[in-house]
Amino acid sequence: MMNKKVLVHVLNVSLPIIVEMTIYTFMMILDTMMIGNYGGNKALSAVGISTEIISSCVNIFIGVGMAIPITALVAQSVGANNKKQAEEFASAGFLIGFLISIFIFFIMFIFSKNILFIAGAKGTVLIIGNIFTKAILISAVFNMLTILMNSILRGYGNTYTPLIICIIIATIKITLDWVLIFGHASQSYGIMGASYASVISQFVGLVICVYYILYVSKIKIKFKYMLFLRKNILKEIFKIFIPSFMDEAAFNISRLICTFIIMNIGSISFASNQIANTIESISIMPGIGFGMAATTLVGMKVGEKNYRKAKEYAYGCVFWSVLIMSIFSVIFFLGSNYLVDLFVGDSEKEVMRIAGICLFIGGFEQPFIALSYGFAGAIEGFKDAKTPFFISFVSGWLIRIPLIVYFMYFKKSSIVTVWWITLIQWSFDGTIMFICFRKKLRKYLFPYY
Repeated sequence: MMNKKVLVHVLNVSLPIIVEMTIYTFMMILDTMMIGNYGGNKALSAVGISTEIISSCVNIFIGVGMAIPITALVAQSVGANNKKQAEEFASAGFLIGFLISIFIFFIMFIFSKNILFIAGAKGTVLIIGNIFTKAILISAVFNMLTILMNSILRGYGNTYTPLIICIIIATIKITLDWVLIFGHASQSYGIMGASYASVISQFVGLVICVYYILYVSKIKIKFKYMLFLRKNILKEIFKIFIPSFMDEAAFNISRLICTFIIMNIGSISFASNQIANTIESISIMPGIGFGMAATTLVGMKVGEKNYRKAKEYAYGCVFWSVLIMSIFSVIFFLGSNYLVDLFVGDSEKEVMRIAGICLFIGGFEQPFIALSYGFAGAIEGFKDAKTPFFISFVSGWLIRIPLIVYFMYFKKSSIVTVWWITLIQWSFDGTIMFICFRKKLRKYLFPYY
């Protein structure tokens, strides 16, 4: 039997993260619905490919790459009752993340059209996508800086403040989407209205986050630590950043390559895949949330050198994750067609049919996704980002991509086949992640075994 106090504590830390991720996801879903109803599959394809590329860069470099080392190192420092070290890690991590964010902005802004063309965007989709990408990049920078500061807060167990900031951002974003896309106030800006809404909402969220991290937070960013960076602090950050970055890169680049392949099949297949992915992204939020909580809770207990408690928290996070995501499996099995109907008009019947089949297959993935995120987060709580990287690399580059290239290019299979291949990938990923966590735990619990 699992410790009830541990399970309650896991929920207390995890639920705000899950709610936050879910709100952001619903924000994206409502955004996609409005764009789809405004411009059809061409608009969905243009905005979808642009968003996929930018989101992948944000996740690779910041959302996982830098956020994971900040959270893990702050958590272990707090667990060891070393506030000064925690603030050093927070300050140095934020500075590095800030410089990376600016670099991403300039590279994407200058080469956006080339990147979209390589991705398979052509004609109207390329023109719309290029304009949208340049506009949305400003909000992406604001978002990356907010993510960095939120990772500091989560490092010492503060998951409620990021949730409040998220609610403010989402409320502004959706309200402005409705006003600017369709012109309910005065002028209609169409797809560009969505980008304007993103810039304004993310800027407001960033301002609030900066104030909180400088004046209210238990662990603050200190400019003196940015000016005088210690070598050992940087070494610890990059020791986790490099494999975390490579882990997310292995996963996201493989996913992007698959997206590029799908884009070349046609806008109907791409729009169908985009809708199914958007809906499934709701169910993934518990996995991400409990995985992030596992990094914090396990990291704190590792800092205390209480490895048995670290084990309890890891399994507690995975327990809740599998339970909640299995419920989504049932929802996808029973209601995939009803969910898909919300995204496009009656004229897009083929898009609706294909997306419904893809989402049904996605129902089988959910427990394995829960295992993957949960145990990956727990492993990262031990300051080990290499193991998740190797597993992601194998599942993405040695399983997913070769199979998709074979079936889509040589066998000319439908988009539905991609979802069966993704199921194979997640099944492997979740199972191996669980085996590797048990092996690591045994090493700490029985060091002389």
